[in-house]
Amino acid sequence: MTKKRIKNINRTILSDKFFTLSQVKFNYQLKDGDWVENKWEVLERGNAVAALLYNTEKQTVILVKQFRLPAYMNGVEGGFLLEVPAGMLEKDDSSTEEAIRRELLEETGYNIPKLTEIYSAFATPGCSTERFSCFVGEYTDKMKTNDGGGLDTENEDIEILEIPFTKAIAMMVNGDIIDAKTILLLQHVQIKKLLQQ
Repeated sequence: MTKKRIKNINRTILSDKFFTLSQVKFNYQLKDGDWVENKWEVLERGNAVAALLYNTEKQTVILVKQFRLPAYMNGVEGGFLLEVPAGMLEKDDSSTEEAIRRELLEETGYNIPKLTEIYSAFATPGCSTERFSCFVGEYTDKMKTNDGGGLDTENEDIEILEIPFTKAIAMMVNGDIIDAKTILLLQHVQIKKLLQQ
């Protein structure tokens, strides 16, 4: 059994607007047995879902292009990223699968009957509590039920792109795709040979 190496946790909320930003003071025991006092800021943003849709007949994947202010602030010219469809879990969602089905319908217009969860992982564990549940699912043109593009009420402006898988892999390699969850999902499809290359 692992010995508990954290105690005296004291959390102060710094901001609670869209996400919660907390300052957490705690005592941590180093591997030599000494206790030290630490102070971290933690972004408590809830959990998220993402999915890569792929078509075995056409050898394509669905990605979305949207503006990301933090990416723009960190040097991405124009601020637009190519990503897999993704979103936050909402209070009404009964499961991660329900959440990603909703997000896929909103963002891409596809209603996917079968999705497979391939992993659940922390996005940036050094500063955020957010954990991503990531899925893959096969799509056909018949599964497109609306235009997608996101929700007007959330000012979403999402461009839907159907890209040959080989091109998506090349874009990942040359640095045109720089979103971590998208890279991980593309690599999963590549490793598992779900599509040809």
